[in-house]
Amino acid sequence: MEEENKITNEIEEVTISESTDNNEIKIADDVVAVIAGVAVSEVPGVAEMAGGFAGGITEVLSGKKNLAKGIKVEVLEKETKIDVNIIVEYGVRIPDVAFEIQNRVKKAVETMTGLKVAEVNVHVQGVATTSVEEKEVSEQ
Repeated sequence: MEEENKITNEIEEVTISESTDNNEIKIADDVVAVIAGVAVSEVPGVAEMAGGFAGGITEVLSGKKNLAKGIKVEVLEKETKIDVNIIVEYGVRIPDVAFEIQNRVKKAVETMTGLKVAEVNVHVQGVATTSVEEKEVSEQ
């Protein structure tokens, strides 16, 4: 019984209710994170999402790609704040990539959930240089 309570407490939900209806819609924070993650993965110049050690272990053990990796979502009553941690590809203009991420995440989350996106903070955690190293090796 205690274990069931722990599981239900870990899943945070936001309730969206219309003033004219008695109905309500509940959207889990993880849903917002996945929507944002998919939007980020479509931006050119993003090499990968930068997640913590736990996120990497989860992907290895489950064999599934974690679409919410590197995304932190804070949902308030009618708005949300989203932090995105990324690794960019070498040679891209970082401000352009960050601006595109902010636009796509905001549009996707607002369109799909009806929540207002107050902030999209982009944190660049590193630069992927593997493709540059591979090109240098192949040229020699």
